[in-house]
Amino acid sequence: MNTSAKETLQMLTERLNRYRNEYYNLNAPTVSDEVYDRLFDELVDREERTGCVMSNSPTQTVGYVVADGLEKTRHDIPLLSLQKTKSVDEVTRFAKGQPLLVMQKLDGLTVKLEYENGILIRASTRGNGNEGEIITHNMSAVAGVPAQIPYRNRLVVVGEAYILNSDFARLKETLLDSSGKPYKNARNLAAGSIRCLDAETCAKRCVRFTPFGVLEGLDEVRNLSDNKYAKIHHIHYYFGFSFCDLFLMERYTTDDLESALIELREMADDKGIPIDGIVVTYADISFSREQGRTGHHFKDGIAYKFEDELCESVLNGIVWTPTRTGEISPVALFDTVELDGCDVSRASLHNLTFIKELELHIGCRILVSKRNMIIPHIEDNLDRGAYESEMVPVYCPCCGSPTRIHESRQDKNKITETLYCDNPDCAMQRLRQFVHFVSKKAMDIEGLSEATLEKFIGRGWLSTFMDIYGLDRHEWEICNDMDGFGKKSWLRLWDAIQRSRDTTFERYLISMDIPMVGRTASRELSRQFAGSLDAFESAVDSGYDFTQLTDFGEVLHRNIHDWFRIEENRNLWEELQKMMNIENKGNTIPEAANNPFSGLTIVVTGKLELFTRNSINAKIEELGARAGSAVSKNTDYLICGENAGSKLDKARQFGVTILSEQQFLEMAEQIA
Repeated sequence: MNTSAKETLQMLTERLNRYRNEYYNLNAPTVSDEVYDRLFDELVDREERTGCVMSNSPTQTVGYVVADGLEKTRHDIPLLSLQKTKSVDEVTRFAKGQPLLVMQKLDGLTVKLEYENGILIRASTRGNGNEGEIITHNMSAVAGVPAQIPYRNRLVVVGEAYILNSDFARLKETLLDSSGKPYKNARNLAAGSIRCLDAETCAKRCVRFTPFGVLEGLDEVRNLSDNKYAKIHHIHYYFGFSFCDLFLMERYTTDDLESALIELREMADDKGIPIDGIVVTYADISFSREQGRTGHHFKDGIAYKFEDELCESVLNGIVWTPTRTGEISPVALFDTVELDGCDVSRASLHNLTFIKELELHIGCRILVSKRNMIIPHIEDNLDRGAYESEMVPVYCPCCGSPTRIHESRQDKNKITETLYCDNPDCAMQRLRQFVHFVSKKAMDIEGLSEATLEKFIGRGWLSTFMDIYGLDRHEWEICNDMDGFGKKSWLRLWDAIQRSRDTTFERYLISMDIPMVGRTASRELSRQFAGSLDAFESAVDSGYDFTQLTDFGEVLHRNIHDWFRIEENRNLWEELQKMMNIENKGNTIPEAANNPFSGLTIVVTGKLELFTRNSINAKIEELGARAGSAVSKNTDYLICGENAGSKLDKARQFGVTILSEQQFLEMAEQIA
């Protein structure tokens, strides 16, 4: 079927469907029965000659199907998402000089179509990537899906179901979502429509389908088996699928890629096609398969995002929660929005100054994003001018003590206001302190969840951290009088408590919760004082200047000395040590002459395949280097994983040597 024949087939299908709608639904036909019948016969003839029949063809849709429910189906080949970036340079690095397929990232719902013996046998949603829902009954209501094709082997096509911007602008005036509110964007409407049980409802939503890949099939067709572009072009040219705007780029520069990204966006704007980025994949199928995958995405493609997506929502309330430091943290609650495929209904409001500057009030319309596609954030208030100071609690929501507004000066022109509870016995503060103490990075006591700690504190069993190591006094009550606990669960918890007695300088110091002393600072202090708590304490008592240590500023220096001046803290520091067996690592830096890392500073960015962030930092320390948290001119190496952010740009700016995870491991293996 040539392009002209295909376009004629699609034109006749859409034209006849429009006439049918005018006749049956609007009661306002614009053509005579004779004209309709003549066009219908022409469509039948073309379908017979080409072997291609669109799923919404009037020759196939006598009536719409109603499904009892959406059955689940497993995807033999997972439908994983893509690594994302907002950097053109990152796209260039991904490209590796390989031929690329650069196409619009349609903003809708991913759908998989399966054909056997030329017939569409199943359509399903992406779901969680491994399991989706069967939506075959709705394909007769979706434009651009062939129900019958001139190909007899198995063919699996993946693409996007979406709604044009112009159609959404019209539909959103009358349609409501499941919560009774207007749809916020075309993607939500497309996703809801494609999953309707009644195909007639779906048909009224103007859903379209455009493929972006062939998952299985066409391998036996000459010159197609190893070329993504050729396969997409083939199913468009011969099978009647619509064609997504794309470029095949075999030779290119960063400027060429940037121009392609811009041009594809402009093409989508001109046609009213909803897109939220550009997809870049390797055109060569064999090379693509060699890249492998993670649990989240295949590594043969990357999605270039234009910007952080903004969604409009409504502020419903603010939750104020005391932290372990006494600061009361505000969190916004708003109508749920979908951002980067996730439902979001909460975001930190940071402090009082942030709330005041946005002039937030209950019921105002807000714009919400996920900054860097990770952290939910309120970007703006669309209804300014009605800030409500009554939203700020004058009493702690936990203990009822009066709150205090604390002012801190970030720079000469900026004062930041935060809300505090000064009651040291505030139950929420105490609970948060215990949660921190037992956390994985501190004493690592598995089984002491926040809920369990809250129950133990409520019964009066825990008032200091030392009480954790005397919980065996309450064994009978725990085993016989607490839901969720029995003899076995108690023994598991007690074993975890006993194991925590064997700890390290770093963990012990982190558990003390000295402001700003986390993993990085504790590692630096362990290195400086050879893993000796006594040496560290002596340095504090002698007025040691901590600002001489790497990345230790005046505030951190003051925090350490101020913490030790409080008698209660000093008692905790000394008494708890009596219950511990603290490993003194001393100077364990490998002294091998060929150690390329000894004494250097290494920073990690991005997602690694073989390490968690904790384990890679531990490996760095084991090799005698310092695991830094930020890139500076003093950084020696940057280990770069997937989704590297601003640290990579800074490393280039400072001329820092950049290593892949594999390069780092190869260098480490050479140390004798």
